[in-house]
Amino acid sequence: MPDSLADPAAALTETHALLRRALAEHPGRIAAVASFGAESAVLLALLAEIDPAVPVIFLETGQHFPETLAYRATLADRLGLRDVRDIVPGPAALAAADPEGALWYFDPDACCALRKVAPLAAALAPFGAWISGRKRRQSANRAALPLVEPPDPAQGGRIKFNPLAFWSAAMVEAERERRGLPAHPLAARGYKSIGCAPCTNPVGAGEDERAGRWAGRPKSECGIHGALA
Repeated sequence: MPDSLADPAAALTETHALLRRALAEHPGRIAAVASFGAESAVLLALLAEIDPAVPVIFLETGQHFPETLAYRATLADRLGLRDVRDIVPGPAALAAADPEGALWYFDPDACCALRKVAPLAAALAPFGAWISGRKRRQSANRAALPLVEPPDPAQGGRIKFNPLAFWSAAMVEAERERRGLPAHPLAARGYKSIGCAPCTNPVGAGEDERAGRWAGRPKSECGIHGALA
């Protein structure tokens, strides 16, 4: 499969083909992980066209914008997704490590580990492969992102598919509009990458799409793409 396609129709065809291959090679053993953020709609729509019963894992950290939770419900209903799983942190772990809900301020890495990394590792335990919506142009450390990542022992030995890795922002937005899918309510306010509310800001002109995540801190990833056991 080519890594870049100038023709949007060809890109759509190739992405569909990769998703069909992923689902066919891992029947009943693959899940998608979706943030229901600014660019989630297109990937989820493509998945729903192939198999709306594919498990979709949403990390309900307890720190999301209300707009994200509303969008999650709207989009899942609109696309007919049958198995969206809201994965929450363990109550005992929360009570022990973040009883006041302020860990994000003092130690954002520990907060991500508690609210995202550990819950996702548990949620993905039954699966041999997973699908993400990451894209190369989102940040410098994603610039070489492959379409298919081979099994990684540090990630539980799972194959990871990144079917939209080569899609530009314009391609994603054009496809969303073509399908008449709703936009995330915060997208019009400058939020290009949307995570937990305390750690997400709008993005300025010329900044990386993920520059609003943990702004002012030496952190650009939550850890779920590099620390799963």
